[in-house]
Amino acid sequence: MHQVSVIGGSVVDESICSIARRLGNLLASKGYIIFNGGLGGVMECVSQGVQEAGGIVIGIIPSNTHMDGNRYLTAKIPTGMGFARNFLVVRAGEVVVAIDGSTGTLSEASFALAEGKTVIAIGEICAEPKKPNEGKMIRVNSPEEAVLAVEEYFKNHDSTNKQND
Repeated sequence: MHQVSVIGGSVVDESICSIARRLGNLLASKGYIIFNGGLGGVMECVSQGVQEAGGIVIGIIPSNTHMDGNRYLTAKIPTGMGFARNFLVVRAGEVVVAIDGSTGTLSEASFALAEGKTVIAIGEICAEPKKPNEGKMIRVNSPEEAVLAVEEYFKNHDSTNKQND
């Protein structure tokens, strides 16, 4: 099973929550395991969508207790690392989808790009690779387009790995 990290704003309006919920539902219905920061906002909304589709969503929690985290998570990983856990959220996924957000989301996207990972952004989170081995940012406008981009990523990535075997 492939793993997808979803990053985004911790405080969102209903329109962003609806997008995140739809994304979680679509990704889970494709069988992907979802990782996120485990708290509120996009993290909670995407988790709800994953749960509604019967999927698996794992929250990488900034605190050191299993008591924290949103109610839709399948499992929680308490780190006690605060915002440093952002790197672990990104590291857990093979590809990253970003929705909304501010500096925390931008830092996660930067970690992903520095790790050579692809970031699929729904909306206006932007950065383009400038150096060799940096990941790339793909901009899309909807959860459906994000899932298509995730599938295209795995299609291309899986065929590249098979050629190198």
